[in-house]
Amino acid sequence: MITEQLEKINKFTRRELTAEDVYIFPVVLCDNDIDRDCERFSLAALEQLQKLFIGRTGIFDHDAKSSHQSARIFDTEIVTDTSRSSKNGEPYTFLRAMVYMVRTDENKGLIAEIDGGIKKEVSISCSASERICSICGSDKTKSGCAHVKGSIYGGKLCHTVLSGITDAYEWSFVAVPAQVNAGVTKHFSADETVQCTGGCIEEAERELRRDIRRLAFFCGGNERVKSVSEKSADFNVHELIGLKKTLEAEKSSEGAVIQLSAQCGEKEALSEFSMK
Repeated sequence: MITEQLEKINKFTRRELTAEDVYIFPVVLCDNDIDRDCERFSLAALEQLQKLFIGRTGIFDHDAKSSHQSARIFDTEIVTDTSRSSKNGEPYTFLRAMVYMVRTDENKGLIAEIDGGIKKEVSISCSASERICSICGSDKTKSGCAHVKGSIYGGKLCHTVLSGITDAYEWSFVAVPAQVNAGVTKHFSADETVQCTGGCIEEAERELRRDIRRLAFFCGGNERVKSVSEKSADFNVHELIGLKKTLEAEKSSEGAVIQLSAQCGEKEALSEFSMK
């Protein structure tokens, strides 16, 4: 097993590493359960993420500085636990990654914290182009619907099914994970308009403002967040989309990484290491 793992690890290195050189550990990146933001990944999305996360680096608190890169994913697998079900009634399925770190004097403390369960929680950054309403099947990136996430319709919890994964940015150790898939970025429509009314508009505005605050932070820290928030306080949805597009372009030019944390009401932390 270690020989096979080293072969995969050495695809990313400039010199051949040995078993003594590396520290290897597993981590659960995300799953198909309904999360704190009333969203879940489809099985197709997990399969897309399985491929995209190979080679992605792990950092801290989604800080994009290269000095904060601590580990790299060298293998992934999708695992189904038939002994438990997701909140949606499907067999619980998760994406597990194998991660390596190069042993150094500087990271002895980090390795000890991982082994001791101190450094444990993670969240991911990725981009989903499809956001399907679980009640009516509408793709909210193209058109809206009247259903509100977190509400009950006909005895079923309304949530958004995330699919069409276009990119996976990174995964991060975090002190307080919002949810497993806290890093999903939102896209509303191909022509940069939001075709919905009522609660859907309110939901879109909340998500846009959250995206904008996160992008502004990566582009210029707390001062940038403050100035952008003040500037956009009275913006409508269409103006917010334009501002987000501008910040995304600025972020791309600076090589920053998006990570959007989500807020909802679940008590349990869905983001955890799986040491099985």
